[in-house]
Amino acid sequence: MVAELLIDPDGLADAMLSSTPPVVLDVRWQLGDPDGHQHYRAGHIPGAVFVDLDVELAGPPSPESGRHPLPELADLQGAARRWGIDDDVPVVVYDDSGNLAAARAWWLLRWGGIADVRMLDGGLGAWQSAGFRVSQGDTEPRSGAVTLTAGHLPSVTIDNIGIGGDTDAQLLDARAAERYRGEIEPVDPRAGHIPGAISAPTAENLAADGTFRSPDDLRVRFATLGINDGDDPVVYCGSGVNAAHQIAALQIAGLRGTLFAGSWSQWSADQARPVATGADETALTKENLR
Repeated sequence: MVAELLIDPDGLADAMLSSTPPVVLDVRWQLGDPDGHQHYRAGHIPGAVFVDLDVELAGPPSPESGRHPLPELADLQGAARRWGIDDDVPVVVYDDSGNLAAARAWWLLRWGGIADVRMLDGGLGAWQSAGFRVSQGDTEPRSGAVTLTAGHLPSVTIDNIGIGGDTDAQLLDARAAERYRGEIEPVDPRAGHIPGAISAPTAENLAADGTFRSPDDLRVRFATLGINDGDDPVVYCGSGVNAAHQIAALQIAGLRGTLFAGSWSQWSADQARPVATGADETALTKENLR
């Protein structure tokens, strides 16, 4: 499973020199930092194409659909072709924040039917630490001809979950713990979390060097949250970006997960939806067993 999701810098360098080199996508994005393209232009993996997460990996934002709703399939396919992706060509995505943003591209392209999409484990930092050079400016990609089809990874809508929803799957909240508890809310309409959700901050999927923790470590992490073989938790975050990273971590651990793309930005904008704050005592976690 790990080999299907991740690639290390040496593996990427070898793949770039092979007869079927991957399309490499730079997905530099962080909440509160609008300068991803400038960071890319200052230094990126040679040949990598910049991807604008806000524009190319999401539909138009609205209170009704959230800050990063899933894009229309035709729009995603058009973007993938602009990036130079063809059918049966591998893709590697990366960022400079432990793949917390790049995982959105990984999830969407896998959802769209591209089977071979991998994340550069450790991102740009790992590439540079391995001694490989970076390029400046913009890469002009060739046009691709990939055809995408929707639904190859599972997702749910806001009406599938919570009170009255048609799924009783466990909810994992991938935001920072203080946002889950409602102590701060920097961007969305209300603070707190979906009632019954478990706090599972995405950053805890990573080792200190920004690489994913081992499959065994991740299995233990999710087991302490009550997620084991056969479970299929619904994962959300602020706007469906970091939640994709959580789903990747679940897959690395040999587990499953389903994306709620609208996430907290959609849920909190609907005043009819209930909100919980503090540590949810109904959610079994290691923290509230102490």
